[in-house]
Amino acid sequence: MTTGTSIIELKDVSFSYDGSGEPAGEKALDRVSLSISEGDFVGIIGPSGAGKSTLAAVMSGAIPHHFTGQLFGATFVDGRDTCDVTLTDISSVVGSVLQDIDAQMVASVVEDEMLFGLENFGVPHDQIERRIATTLETVGISDLRDREIATLSGGQKQKVAIAAILALEPRVLVLDEPTAALDPASSRLVFETLREANERLGVTVVVIEQKVALLSEYCGRIVVMDRGHVAFSGTPHEVFCHSEELRAIGVDSPRVARISNCLVRDGFITAGEPCLNVAEAEALVAGLVGVCEGAATGGQAAADATAETRPAASPHAPALRPHAEAAEPVVLLQGVNFSYPHGGASVRDLEIRVYPGELVGVVGQNGAGKTTLTKLLNGLLKPSSGSVRVAGLDTREVPTSAIAARCATLFQNPDRQLCKDTVLEEVAFGLELQGVEAQEAKRRAEQVALRFGLPLDEAPFSLSRGQRQMVALASVVVTDPDVVLLDEPTSGLDYRECMTVMETVREMAERGCAVIMVCHDMEVVSDFAERLVFMANGEILDRGPVAEVFANEDLMRRAYVAPPQAVELSARLAADVSSEFSGMSEVSDIVRVTEEMIRRG
Repeated sequence: MTTGTSIIELKDVSFSYDGSGEPAGEKALDRVSLSISEGDFVGIIGPSGAGKSTLAAVMSGAIPHHFTGQLFGATFVDGRDTCDVTLTDISSVVGSVLQDIDAQMVASVVEDEMLFGLENFGVPHDQIERRIATTLETVGISDLRDREIATLSGGQKQKVAIAAILALEPRVLVLDEPTAALDPASSRLVFETLREANERLGVTVVVIEQKVALLSEYCGRIVVMDRGHVAFSGTPHEVFCHSEELRAIGVDSPRVARISNCLVRDGFITAGEPCLNVAEAEALVAGLVGVCEGAATGGQAAADATAETRPAASPHAPALRPHAEAAEPVVLLQGVNFSYPHGGASVRDLEIRVYPGELVGVVGQNGAGKTTLTKLLNGLLKPSSGSVRVAGLDTREVPTSAIAARCATLFQNPDRQLCKDTVLEEVAFGLELQGVEAQEAKRRAEQVALRFGLPLDEAPFSLSRGQRQMVALASVVVTDPDVVLLDEPTSGLDYRECMTVMETVREMAERGCAVIMVCHDMEVVSDFAERLVFMANGEILDRGPVAEVFANEDLMRRAYVAPPQAVELSARLAADVSSEFSGMSEVSDIVRVTEEMIRRG
């Protein structure tokens, strides 16, 4: 509900951080002019290091009041220059949710976290209970009110941070990757909450996010940042018609937008607005191919065509290898149960086998027990009953250090495993702990770090969140483990970084490493995993090959998971247009079959 009146306005803003180590002339923001109207719902995307978080800091007043550096130009919030008012004045208008949720938490219990902001902003006591109860219910975490924050999953903490800011009833919300740690259902709930605040309360929403499909559905405007500049700005349809340019920058597009843009590129449709959701893509393809002879209603022609055009597995996934009957699983869980002493995501009756060279995805809603599963596998937690064997080691009988030598872990928060002064030292550290001579460790570390495009002499904590994730993964890759556990490996990464990380993970699997990946990004698991394990409420609901389980609509509902756009579109087209589209998960397959049917028709 845009009113046309600017609530935030940047005029020719440039900013460089003090001691940033940036090359001469390179700025975090470079002459950015941007106007956010009251009632806007704006999405901001861009690769890591593009200036998105800096832009958020400027809008929220953290620059110039918290971060120091060289600032030029002017930023106005509700008509006031942010350099002329206090951060408290700005915070009464703009509420912000940081990228690093742990840095934003100040209390030990959820209710106290909610109270902290309300009391500090002087909200009348007779309003506090209503605000807390209403906001917790809106965000869907009323049951967490009395929980200790330390016992929450990363996604649950994210919801608490959003609730605490919403309770303050700001006029503007600026959120930096609010759904990075959330499952698909929770991510949608967050955006529904933001839309409700935007439409019903008139709150202006500015959200930095990598989930382009969500942004295209909920935002009225998309701003694309690249190297401190605004590269594109417009409606989702206007921005995502530039798929090729966006990918060159390092930004993804909705998979269905790629489909329509490919059809434009190949001359089958004229340039126009791209598809942004599955319904639009289905209508486009159905209109182009019609209901051909032998389609949907059956017929030998469709059956023959289906046999000829059956899609291959994703080119990203490891090559499928039949497991010989004599092969031993490198990961084996049998009858595993575990409960936290003070509550939390307990797990029950876990049965899992993973063989060398497999890449297995573990998916499910926040609090399903996925992170607990990874901690049982790396020995940080011991099962209360049942057995966990990793690379031949029983996790209850050997020290955690012995397991770590065979099983490497990339944690959900990369900052928890970074401790050295430079990237090179960080990547080499794991090898040195395993007894590798320092010079050899650094030689091997340098090869891996350069492959990831990491600056060897930079301090890890001076890098962006996505780059810190890459450093943590490089320190895992360099040890060449038998098993690697990845807890949300692509969280906070831009498209280019995501592809670099996952291609590296795939190659590890091809070399025989067993990979177990907890992931909320269904596009990533569809592209790279061989099979999936679905968890909910601490139990395994089902498991199987990726295409097979994604086709199970009942399982999707029970696990609070939505299938990838290409998979859902394939199923709809197979049911309503032609069985030639059956079982597809790749954009290229859907485009190829569509174009073949147009030529035949």
